[in-house]
Amino acid sequence: MAAGDAVQVRPTRGSLRPLLSGATLIAVLALLFGLPWWTLTVAARWPTPVQAAGTTLFVVALVAFPVLMYLGHGRRRLDAAARAGDTLLGLVWILFVWALIGNVARLPLAAAGVADPARSRYVAAGAAVVAVVLAVWGYAEAMRVPRVRRVDVTIDRLGAGLDGVRVVLLTDTHYGPIDRARWSARTIEVVNGLAPDIVCHTGDIADGTVDQRRAQAAPLGTVQARLARVYVTGNHEYYGQAQGWVDHMRALGWEPLHNRHLVVERGGDRLVVAGVDDVTAASSGVAGHRADHAAALAGTDPQLPVLLLAHQPKQIGDAVAAGVDLQLSGHTHGGQMWPFHYLVRLDQPVVQGLSRHGRTQLYTSRGTGFWGPPFRIFAPSEITLLTLRAG
Repeated sequence: MAAGDAVQVRPTRGSLRPLLSGATLIAVLALLFGLPWWTLTVAARWPTPVQAAGTTLFVVALVAFPVLMYLGHGRRRLDAAARAGDTLLGLVWILFVWALIGNVARLPLAAAGVADPARSRYVAAGAAVVAVVLAVWGYAEAMRVPRVRRVDVTIDRLGAGLDGVRVVLLTDTHYGPIDRARWSARTIEVVNGLAPDIVCHTGDIADGTVDQRRAQAAPLGTVQARLARVYVTGNHEYYGQAQGWVDHMRALGWEPLHNRHLVVERGGDRLVVAGVDDVTAASSGVAGHRADHAAALAGTDPQLPVLLLAHQPKQIGDAVAAGVDLQLSGHTHGGQMWPFHYLVRLDQPVVQGLSRHGRTQLYTSRGTGFWGPPFRIFAPSEITLLTLRAG
């Protein structure tokens, strides 16, 4: 072959992946920003200055969004950029959802004889008003101290001495770019007021390192529990400093259940409290981290009831195989911003609440804090008080 001959190389699947990812991201952003823009400005046929102002606002937001997310969640991790980017994401999601619903509402308006441009202006105004109301309410819901959700769980193998044991579940606190140290302290005051026997944290403590979020996490060290304070990692620990958070929780007086267990006793009866790493731990590259149910339950008396901490509900299959009585999980946030729970359900077997899987029960919390966008819409946060009852 001559030196000048061209060599044709067929693109490999790996080389196409960044292109496909980029194209998908562009398409999603175009739809997410484009539908509200079209609904609120173009379709309504507002006067030209109004359309120009609205278009400028959406273009600026579209350009700023990826920049803010890169600066906030990339290598630089600038909290100010993360706050702005996350808030913008939440606002655009709300606008997108209600612009979509508004366009569906065109049909009954048309059937009622409402013609354009009045019809489109009703849709635009309605979507805008609802979005503003939900954004204000959703922000207040996200920032408030969670309400207590009380649930009784009957466990057949639980001994009479443990009947009435009070288990408080915290999860997905997500201490992050918005400083919530006061919120954290007030949340722990509520927890201690419940007089718990066992307090559990099922992961996603923070977005960031221990040094970044130390002040927000500090109130966890004041949690009071008669029998145990236990913790397992969530997937977000593996985006930052998983082993650092395990060590820090131990320093705060908690028992990290890193694929291990402990046994609590009351009234002559015993309960195994076990925990496993998050399902993403194995692919995280953190040495020694992976979900290992066999290791977590090694050496336990098979006659004793088992309470298992596992961050994601989809870890329930391994819990069933291991003979666990009750698994406590978080991760889903209950969807956090309606109607996102429909997408969560594609990945998880349960979005929230108590469910049964064979003889194993699963309780999935809606989460104590929030991730990313500071909004909770039709998915309130919770501090869960589970009272265990003997069967």
